[in-house]
Amino acid sequence: MSGTGPVSRGAVARRAAGGLALALVPLAGACQATPVTGRTSFNVFTPADDVQLGAEAYGEILAGARIVPAGAEKEMVERVMGRLVAVADDPGYAWEVRLIDDGATANAFALPGGKMAVYSGILPICGGEEGLAVVMGHEIGHVVAQHGTERMTRELGVELALGLLEVGDYAELARVGMEYFVTRPFSRANEAEADHIGLIYMARAGYDPRAAPSFWERMVAAGGAEPPEFLSTHPSHETRIQNLQDLLPEAIAEYEGRGGPR
Repeated sequence: MSGTGPVSRGAVARRAAGGLALALVPLAGACQATPVTGRTSFNVFTPADDVQLGAEAYGEILAGARIVPAGAEKEMVERVMGRLVAVADDPGYAWEVRLIDDGATANAFALPGGKMAVYSGILPICGGEEGLAVVMGHEIGHVVAQHGTERMTRELGVELALGLLEVGDYAELARVGMEYFVTRPFSRANEAEADHIGLIYMARAGYDPRAAPSFWERMVAAGGAEPPEFLSTHPSHETRIQNLQDLLPEAIAEYEGRGGPR
């Protein structure tokens, strides 16, 4: 999946002044526990900031898209969204989803604050509602963990650090090093965390979490060659499948504790 979605660079620029918050916001106030995983994250943006940023970008992204106006697939997407959001850790996001008519794109994305889209090309790989819950649960995981604005906070911090470190002629080398040894590994960790959160949410919503590894096996069958994992912003499909298998006991206990399928 495309993670937290294509937040425009303009949105980042408009919030660049937030870099001052790195000096002004007390560290304890910007640290928070991520839902489900309990990881401590540092983010100078609030959930209200996420909502505003996502709303600004959503209209721009959808402006040229072919939105599916009605039909069984649209209803399924909205139904899955409703069930997952009902069990999510929601501090007041503006949840909204659109089904985009694009059979060549097997993807979905979520913007900060709860704005989402599913491309019709992923529906055959989903194979039904439970597979779709895997995809959408993952995207909702990105939203509730505030991965989009956490990444923006980190980027602001990197720029600040490089500005303070007088690296001179080595500035570009330093940026490449940060990209491959900090940014991309952190992005892969965010993806894995979104998988974890999504798996628990789909279990809470009454979707069998055992559908998650099966979905990624179908993605392997449908996809082409992947870049080496260390060069990618996402874990390899094989890594994701193994991670999900490892998390299944926790998710199945949640699923059965909620009474199984609904």
